[in-house]
Amino acid sequence: MAGISKEFFSAKPGLLVRQGERVFRITHLINTDSVLAVDQATQKSERLRIETVRPVEDDASEKSGQEDQDLSLYSDEAWAEAQRRFQIIKLLLENPLRSREEVEAIGSKHGVSRATMYRWLGQYQNAGHVSGLIPGKIGRKIGLRLIDPSQEGVVQSAIEDVYLTKQRHKLQTVVDEVIRRCRVAKIAPPASSTVRRRIMELSPATALRSRGQKDVARNRYEAIQGSFPGADYPLSVVQIDHTPCDLIVLDEVHRKPIGRPTLTLAIDVYSRMITGFYVTLEKPSVTSVAMCLSQAICSKSEYLMSIGVEGSWPVWGVMSTVHSDNGKEFRGKVLSRACEEYGIDLQWRPVLIPKYGGHIERLMGTMANELRKISGATFSNTAQRKGYNSEKEATYTLKEFERHLAEFIVNVYHQRVHSELLIPPIRKWEAGIVGDESTKGVGVMPIPKDPLRIQLDFLPIFERSIQQYGIQINEITYYDKVLDPYVNAMDPEHPKQKQKFLIRRDPRDISKVYFFDPGTKSYAVLPYRNIGFPAISAWELRDVLKKLKEDGKAQVNEHIIFSAIERMRSYQESAAHKTKSARRNMARTAALQKATGKNPAVTATTTASIPVYKKAAASSLFDDSLFDQEYLPYDDLRSTR
Repeated sequence: MAGISKEFFSAKPGLLVRQGERVFRITHLINTDSVLAVDQATQKSERLRIETVRPVEDDASEKSGQEDQDLSLYSDEAWAEAQRRFQIIKLLLENPLRSREEVEAIGSKHGVSRATMYRWLGQYQNAGHVSGLIPGKIGRKIGLRLIDPSQEGVVQSAIEDVYLTKQRHKLQTVVDEVIRRCRVAKIAPPASSTVRRRIMELSPATALRSRGQKDVARNRYEAIQGSFPGADYPLSVVQIDHTPCDLIVLDEVHRKPIGRPTLTLAIDVYSRMITGFYVTLEKPSVTSVAMCLSQAICSKSEYLMSIGVEGSWPVWGVMSTVHSDNGKEFRGKVLSRACEEYGIDLQWRPVLIPKYGGHIERLMGTMANELRKISGATFSNTAQRKGYNSEKEATYTLKEFERHLAEFIVNVYHQRVHSELLIPPIRKWEAGIVGDESTKGVGVMPIPKDPLRIQLDFLPIFERSIQQYGIQINEITYYDKVLDPYVNAMDPEHPKQKQKFLIRRDPRDISKVYFFDPGTKSYAVLPYRNIGFPAISAWELRDVLKKLKEDGKAQVNEHIIFSAIERMRSYQESAAHKTKSARRNMARTAALQKATGKNPAVTATTTASIPVYKKAAASSLFDDSLFDQEYLPYDDLRSTR
């Protein structure tokens, strides 16, 4: 895992690339997914697919000055400064033909020198993401609070209780309240200018909304109003949404009905190309969003090959804006910071204004029409379904349904004439990338070097200290020798407290988690400490814990959990031909086996000789009952306690 990188590379003429053991130099861009390149050994020119090559690393420039960190490790102040710098240079990044005068003009507007502007541009282009603009550690940190923490607490509480209310109190009222509270607390009050400065640092849109002026905030700060005037090049705006599929799917073993899957789709508004999708038996969650967006950003060639679909899906790269509805799965801090890291503007659809989501909703309608053609369709209402037994007519398993969707997207939807564009989406995409007689192409999008790192940045986070036996999440213990240097490590900034480390987990397969090693600045895989335990999903763990609680098990450990899972799976297997819920659970298990390549059945390995460890002391900020959770700082949790 040490080699995982979040960098991208652009297939431009002159770039040295590697395909297997052969090295080529790119000479020409042919189309959206192919280049012409010269073999450096034979000097013969060949056509190469962009998705099959990787850049030849230059050891001297392989590492930029910015260390690779997990996104959640950056302080809010440092992250805010990186975002400020990115917003200043954003227009210049979108204009590869920028002139020196344009750089100076934008720099002058924001009080930044030309040299600094070029340094920021270089830092961002070398890193390929916003964290490349994180300020260095030398000197005072941007946004550093110099007043006493107790004073800072009084200021923040007064701002929340007095200023951010519908009464719209004046600044001086807040200053007076800070002085009063400091007097009661018997601490010295900060300067009035400090209080005013904290108020000025508030997000204007947030302040307006909190002070009862939501309409003003929307009209002044919402970037998109009504249509999408900014969607004038590929990946400028991507819309994403979920829908339950009007289709019954079958289990893999007995081929009997198990219910309706959920589909998550993302569409490029400019070309109407589908950028990614994800289908699952679970309800929409942050995992659905993470999987769909990471697929949208990455190449799809290996995915299409793995499911047996022939055809080209030449869509990859980071989108400028993502539009979604207001579901909680789109509003988590992990998702927001991951989008910020890659320069994605995450915007939410205004409530009760349906025209904002028109493109994705029309796509959902197109998909619904396609599903009605499949045996086992449930249709949209009982009147349409009258006389049709959807469960009896069902023919597709979840895996077969996923393949059907990919086949339809790649070889039908992308290829046929779109009613609004009057050309196929694939032609519109190609024109936007390589250009035509009426359109200046933006060039081939940079492609991620390591798709896994993109996915990891969108996955939920846990925080744990390292014990002698490893770490525990939801009663399950994980261990690898990479943890040994951090056993019982103390927090450098709080010597009396245990140091917390960041863990990411894919809820679809919790047989392993990803530990961010602060020493190597990279991820390491932590397997179960007891490797005899089977691979399970977070949802399966949730169900078994619920069942154990109902059975009166006040104290549980991983051995009780996996014994219960073995019993549940055995029951499901025997009951699968009778009950739909049992078949649905077996289908989840089959999906897990496909994702991990492992047999999820409980092995015969004995666990009697393995010691039972007490549950690790977890941070109170992390609720073990949340199986699709995210890292949340104290400020985000105060209102829920």
